[in-house]
Amino acid sequence: MRMAVMGASGRMGQMLVQLIDADARARLSAVVERVGHDWVGQDLGAAMGGPARGLTVTEDVAVALACSDVIIDFTTPAVTVALAQKAAEAGVAHVIGTTGFSDADLAAIAQAGARGRIVRAGNMSLGVNLLVTLTRQVAQALGAEYDIEIVEAHHRHKVDAPSGTALMLGEAAAEGRGVALADVADRGRDGITGARASGDIGFHAIRGGDFIGEHDVIFAGEGERITLRHVASDRALFARGAVTAALWLEGQGPGEYSMLDVLGL
Repeated sequence: MRMAVMGASGRMGQMLVQLIDADARARLSAVVERVGHDWVGQDLGAAMGGPARGLTVTEDVAVALACSDVIIDFTTPAVTVALAQKAAEAGVAHVIGTTGFSDADLAAIAQAGARGRIVRAGNMSLGVNLLVTLTRQVAQALGAEYDIEIVEAHHRHKVDAPSGTALMLGEAAAEGRGVALADVADRGRDGITGARASGDIGFHAIRGGDFIGEHDVIFAGEGERITLRHVASDRALFARGAVTAALWLEGQGPGEYSMLDVLGL
């Protein structure tokens, strides 16, 4: 399967290059960087500090799409939304690991998914997607007398909060309770807030150091607490999940899918 990578110079982009190279089912077909980036026009191997490999980093998305079956994208919301439309028009599958979308962004991606093939996930790891499933099940089993709080920790450079994974978990908890997350989300507290509203789902974001990603879903009742937890210790797990999603999209019909679909969960 011919795979293109957006944002090839970043940590995730370079991991994706290495994993695609190592997978006999895949071939790296194109690498894209933003207009004006130092890597544009360079051989990818040389840009990554190794031997030349005959693949030039481009800033032209159309060129990358023309020679690819799927494009993997961990960039920014604006870049991803524009790419979703272009990929759908070109008949190229699109794996989205970008987070921080607005409601309008998500609507635009869904529109592209009506014509194209998209896997979008706030987190690509198997463990996190199992955690999403468990969160939904526990929320369904426990009543509103159990308060739900979602706590996440990421490195100091992360620009969006709550994380995409935290929002996935919040959506799962809300689905388990049969409510809309927008109606019950409580994103952080400051000052004299009053007592906690029954049924709310709280979110708290920690930013600092080099946290890769830690997520806790706490169900706090009278006399007991249940905590579901996932800790990421290697960013490569997200890249592996993205490559798995890209391979899974081959042969799928139009639609916007999640990692739960990819993993059969």
